[in-house]
Amino acid sequence: MISKNREDYLRAIYCIGEQNDGMVRSIDLVKYLKVSKPAISEMIKKLKQQEFVTMEPSLKISLTDKGFIEAQKLTYKHRISELFMRDVLHIHEKDLHKEAHILEHALSDKVIKKMATLLNNPNVCPCGHKIPNIL
Repeated sequence: MISKNREDYLRAIYCIGEQNDGMVRSIDLVKYLKVSKPAISEMIKKLKQQEFVTMEPSLKISLTDKGFIEAQKLTYKHRISELFMRDVLHIHEKDLHKEAHILEHALSDKVIKKMATLLNNPNVCPCGHKIPNIL
């Protein structure tokens, strides 16, 4: 089992990489997660030990296959949750991201699959990002 905090880092690396052609640096994580550089360094060490990430000499952070699968799964849950809340629950757009962040850690694969089916297996989230199709 991976902690919510570590999941947040994996998803952040995935999302930043998605926007920057895979280029993720510590400073990008500082800005994205709004945490200190030492906190980033400490977590990257832990994620490396668990073989979720690698760090190249150029300070580029990359997800391993294991890390990529976990981050992609979290992103899928997040984006399906956003759509479900918008389209079914009619939650205001400004609240979607915050609420989806909570749900991505809490909902089971089974529940997310049912939500996706109900939504006709969408390909794009409310923000316009591609929804990975992994579950």
